[in-house]
Amino acid sequence: MQRSQPMAVKNAFSSRKHWAGWAFGVLGLAAVILVVFHLGDLQHFVALAQGAEPVWLLLAVGLQLLTYVCAAGVWYCALARIGQRRPMTSLMQLGIAKLFTDQILPSGGISGTLMVVQGLARRRVPSDLAMGAMLVGLVSFYAAYGVAALGALGALWLHDQINRVVIAIGAVFALFVVGLPVAVLRLRRLNDGPWLRRLQRIPGVARLLKSIAAAPSNLLRSPRLMAETTLLQLGVFLLDGLTLDVMLLALGQPNSLLSAFAAFMIANVVTTLGPIPLGLGTFEAASVATLVLGGISVEAALAATLLLRGFTFWLPMLPGLWLARQELGGRPISEVDAPPDHA
Repeated sequence: MQRSQPMAVKNAFSSRKHWAGWAFGVLGLAAVILVVFHLGDLQHFVALAQGAEPVWLLLAVGLQLLTYVCAAGVWYCALARIGQRRPMTSLMQLGIAKLFTDQILPSGGISGTLMVVQGLARRRVPSDLAMGAMLVGLVSFYAAYGVAALGALGALWLHDQINRVVIAIGAVFALFVVGLPVAVLRLRRLNDGPWLRRLQRIPGVARLLKSIAAAPSNLLRSPRLMAETTLLQLGVFLLDGLTLDVMLLALGQPNSLLSAFAAFMIANVVTTLGPIPLGLGTFEAASVATLVLGGISVEAALAATLLLRGFTFWLPMLPGLWLARQELGGRPISEVDAPPDHA
């Protein structure tokens, strides 16, 4: 089992369809930038970028480091609950690899989930307990995602910035964020069926479904654990939204934190619903459009969005890629992690 999971994700990294999506995404990003420059002033954009305040940029680095702490905290809480504590530093590496994989392989969190199961196995967590922790992470992720998206729509409504397009995106996403975890939990009770066999033909899904079916669900019945992990998952979204607000401040563009958070979440939702790796082009377009709707100039909106993307993905790309490969193909960790805590 440990070998087939990473192979599924590795195949996704190397597939022609994946790289074709990258090429399409790069073209989409270029198109967004060209449209913004056509609508705005290139010199104004350059002046904004050059005048970014370093203090705010350093704060953005700190906020992004905290997102990895939150991601690691999810697994730390779940493992501590079952007497399998592992060092936070080791789990932070797994958190970086997961966040990287979720962005580079858009799959609604499934690709990162496969990564986590393999990573916990490397840390010598028994397979059934690792899959139980995986189930906690998956359910808490979608619970937090739904709360964050609902909060973003509420922020847009408070600022009288909601429109039919946003409502339509929110409706589709609501079906996704509620339907997927419900379907995942129901799959635990299903053994066979024509539609299930078709679903299992998707790379990596068959292994994931088997893992979900074998995962113990007793951890899901702990209100305290689910509340803790959901809050930690929500922390990742809040910190990313705050990073966008800090980018605007760095550019000398004071903005409502709720508006910045709403822009980040709408862009994130569009990325999740789309098939393009990293949401190249789609994330930028949605973020810029939402910020402009909130009164930010188109040049400042693009500059802040590109800075955000630099801090959330492009900057950690090399360490994220290296750690992802380590988690997928590295040797089991024994000398780094402390012995499990069975207290």
